[in-house]
Amino acid sequence: MADRRYRQPGYRDASREKPGKRQGPSGSRPPGMPGSRSVARCADCGTLLPATTDPFGQCPQCRAELHACKQCSHFDPGHRFECTQPIPERIPDKGARNACPLFALRVTVERTTSSGSIRPEDARRAFDNLFKP
Repeated sequence: MADRRYRQPGYRDASREKPGKRQGPSGSRPPGMPGSRSVARCADCGTLLPATTDPFGQCPQCRAELHACKQCSHFDPGHRFECTQPIPERIPDKGARNACPLFALRVTVERTTSSGSIRPEDARRAFDNLFKP
């Protein structure tokens, strides 16, 4: 009785595609999935920082220092001295410029959306069209 279960069509069939990551026609990502990009943002105001941003400069929007603990990829409030790297002493002001040699500007991966996304007026028009006779 137990061996009938394994004789069903498709079980361990060599011609079947192996389960795992599906790839789209371009081979890079599954169809319908948004792409992604690596970006750096200001920790204070969230402004997108250009790729050519000087890490010793300031945020173009709010003028926050970029070479500060809050902007660093090693910053973690749960670790000793609030840094994941072994530093000799705590830096008290996390938003002020410092001379830490381990500094690395925090870069995150964000999903990209299409540039032709729905505008607010399109959503409003669609809402109004629901109640037309």
